[in-house]
Amino acid sequence: MRKTLMSASVALSLLAVPAFAGNPDAGKARAMICVSCHGMNGISPIPNYPNLKGQNEQYLVKALRAYRDGQRNDPTMSPMARPLSDKDIDDLAAYFSSL
Repeated sequence: MRKTLMSASVALSLLAVPAFAGNPDAGKARAMICVSCHGMNGISPIPNYPNLKGQNEQYLVKALRAYRDGQRNDPTMSPMARPLSDKDIDDLAAYFSSL
């Protein structure tokens, strides 16, 4: 009985693993367009733009998808996010969260 409970617990914990697992190296290459607002190393040179360095990966994925899908609107970010694929977003999030 205890072994069954442990197996169920392990199985449930695997469900909590995010479906995205971006490639930080691919994200770094894709991030070149982001640097003018968010800085070369994810630290924004512009006070009203957020720093992305070390930001939570899941948050970045959620925010970028919301901008892309129109659930979140910003005159700068919405057009920038619109052409991004899920893979692009996963890679960008992995890169910025790894800094």
